[in-house]
Amino acid sequence: MDDQRHEDERFMAAAIRLSRWHLGATGSNPSVGCLIVKDGVIVGRGVTARTGRPHAETQALADAGEAARGATAYVTLEPCSHQGKTPPCTEALISYGVARVVVAATDPDPRVSGRGLGMLAAAGIEVVAGVLEAQAETQLEAYMNRQRRKRPQVTLKLAVSVDGMIGREDGGQVAITGREARAQSHILRAESDAILIGIGTVLADDPELTCRLPGLEDRSPVRVVLDRRLATPLSSKLVAGIREGHPLLVAGSPDVDGGRRTALETAGVEVLDITGPDYQILLEMLAGRGISSLIVEGGRRAATAFLAQELVDRIMLFSSDIVVGEDGIASPVTRDNLPEGFKLRMEAVFGADRLREYIKA
Repeated sequence: MDDQRHEDERFMAAAIRLSRWHLGATGSNPSVGCLIVKDGVIVGRGVTARTGRPHAETQALADAGEAARGATAYVTLEPCSHQGKTPPCTEALISYGVARVVVAATDPDPRVSGRGLGMLAAAGIEVVAGVLEAQAETQLEAYMNRQRRKRPQVTLKLAVSVDGMIGREDGGQVAITGREARAQSHILRAESDAILIGIGTVLADDPELTCRLPGLEDRSPVRVVLDRRLATPLSSKLVAGIREGHPLLVAGSPDVDGGRRTALETAGVEVLDITGPDYQILLEMLAGRGISSLIVEGGRRAATAFLAQELVDRIMLFSSDIVVGEDGIASPVTRDNLPEGFKLRMEAVFGADRLREYIKA
């Protein structure tokens, strides 16, 4: 039993690593990894495809072919058991004749939760659940959050100078972190479904909010702007990015002059009506679109609002030795001034800068 448990954990760890390949690129579906193993050899592998279909299991089974009969399938999330746009993965596992299915995490989606495991067991397949469950839940935490709380997982990303600043009051851009840390920020974008800033950051910095790492340009997140007065300039880089295939959502008041709305919508912007500063409602709207992970990046006002409403689940805090000075904008979060309930999960060094990841306990 100990040898079998060790083998199950070894292959599940590999499946979890595989599942990261398409993190942030699978639409409303989670990025799941699946390995088909026979006699200690991987004979098939799959990860949820870009846009969400086909699922990992069907790809891994097709990769294995006849070798799947009598094999073990390692899946990071419980196989689906409901008929969607494609047949359920449980049926595929049964029809290919696998002997065992090892699952890391149970799917909280009420259409699946426990049913997938039950269908497999009823077909005479040995089912083992909960192998490296904590590790799989960490990788799937954005999807799990959306299923359980009906809103995306919110990550507050901040780059803070040694004197505790995130920018300058005069609106001029400040390069607080170096090249290596900025590249890591773009990896975070590539792995996330959406990114949000306030209109103040739009007007001060005119950002693109895309992923600009070579080879990952098509992994840019959906861009969201908090803009009550619909003041986003039509000449901004955000609007220009729509023509390059990068969606832009602007959340504003429904009472704003209709001309502004019409101009933005004509340019391809999708305007979301929010009647007040309760961002829980906005998050629920984003979850309804299948968005599981959201980065809040840039702007003290937006960061402070999400923290005040207790809507932040994770903090990515980059720190550097840069000094901004007296005209700086104080960060709402520093290493020595963390919101209540957050604990350190990970710490890493990128060039001259340090990243600390905090998770809500």
